[in-house]
Amino acid sequence: MTVHKVGIIMNGVTGRMGTNQHLMRSIVEIIKQGGVQVSPQEFIMPDPVLVGRNEIKLKKLAEISGINKWTTDLDSVMNDPSFSVYFDAQTTGRRADAVKKAAKAGKHIYCEKPVAVDTQTALDLYHFCEEAGVKHGVVQDKLWLPGLLKLKRLIDNDFFGKILSVRGEFGYWVFEGHTVPAQRPSWNYRKEDDGGIIVDMLCHWRYVLDNLFGKVKGVFCLGATHIPERVDEKGIPYHCTADDSAYATFELENDVIAHFNSSWVTRVRRDDLLTLQVDGTKGSAVAGLRDCYTQHYGNTPKPVWNPDIPQPINFFEGWSKVPEQENYDNAFKTQWEFFLKHVVKNDPFPWNLLEGAKGVQLAEKGLESWTKKRWMEIPDIH
Repeated sequence: MTVHKVGIIMNGVTGRMGTNQHLMRSIVEIIKQGGVQVSPQEFIMPDPVLVGRNEIKLKKLAEISGINKWTTDLDSVMNDPSFSVYFDAQTTGRRADAVKKAAKAGKHIYCEKPVAVDTQTALDLYHFCEEAGVKHGVVQDKLWLPGLLKLKRLIDNDFFGKILSVRGEFGYWVFEGHTVPAQRPSWNYRKEDDGGIIVDMLCHWRYVLDNLFGKVKGVFCLGATHIPERVDEKGIPYHCTADDSAYATFELENDVIAHFNSSWVTRVRRDDLLTLQVDGTKGSAVAGLRDCYTQHYGNTPKPVWNPDIPQPINFFEGWSKVPEQENYDNAFKTQWEFFLKHVVKNDPFPWNLLEGAKGVQLAEKGLESWTKKRWMEIPDIH
C-alpha cells in the first residue's frame, strides 16, 4: 500500500466555517476514512497543523478534532518543508498577504472565498501563484450540494430544453442580538471589516451560474441595510455599515436571465434556505440544498386568472421528486478530496484562483451597480 502524506497548514480554522466545514467535516473525516483513495492500493493522507492567533481556541480545537499539531507562529510552519499545502480561512482582508507568503515559500494554495477584497488584488494573487509555479484552488462548495448535483444532471440530460430563466432565493432571519443572540458573526455587518451580503454571496452566485447555466455577462444589483443596529459578541450594540440584503438580476450567455434575492432579514417559507428554480421550454425544476423537484411540460397545469374564486389548482401537485440515485458526501469534503488529488496526482482542478477572482469581480460590479444605480457589463478577466 502506498500512502502519500500531505502536510496542510490550516490558517484561520478557529472561525465558524473553518472549524465546522473545513476541519471537522472535511479533513478530520478524510483522516477517519483512511485518506483519499486514488487506486486500490494508493491513498492520500492529510497531515494538518492548526494555525491561529488565539492559543486558547487552538488548544480547544485540537482537543475536539484530535489534531495535535497547532501553533500561533505562522512563519514557523511556512518555513517547514513537511507542509506542502497552505489553506486560508481567515477574514478576507488578511488573505492576500498570507497567500503570497505561502506561494513564495513554495506551498500549494487552497483558500476560502472571497479570495481578496477587490478584483485587482484577486488577479494579482492568481498571477503570483502561477509565476511561483504552485497549484492553487478556491472553495466553490455549492457545486457539490446534492440538490445542485441533481440539477446539473437534469441539465446534462436535456430535461429543460432551452433554459429560459433561473430564480434563486437565499437567506433567513439573522437575529439582531438585542433579545435573541445572533447566529452570524458581527463583522458580517461592518463594511470596514469586509462584511456585507453582496461581497459574501455574489461570489457564490458567480460560480453557480458560470458552471451550471452559462457565463455571466452583466448585472444590476440593489443592496440594502435593512437593520441599522445589531449587538456584537460582547453584548455591545453597533451600527451596521454593510448591506444585509441584495436583489440582483444577471444576464447570462445563451439569453438566460437569472435573478437572485439574498437576505439575512427574511423569514423562510420555501423548501430550503437556498432554492433555485430553473424554467425551460420542456420543463422546470426547483432545487434546494439536498432535494430537487421537477415538472415536465406534459405535467404542467393550465391556470386561468380569476381572483373571484378560490384557486382550484394545488400548484404543489404535478411535481416529482428526483430520486436518490447515489450517496452524497459533504460538499466541502468532496472538493477537498479533488484538490488533494490535484496536488498529489495532478488530477484536473479547474476551480483555481482565476475562478475566485471572477467571483470577486461580480461582487465588485454588484456594489458598483448599487452605487451608480445602473447596469454593469462583466468583462472577461485573465
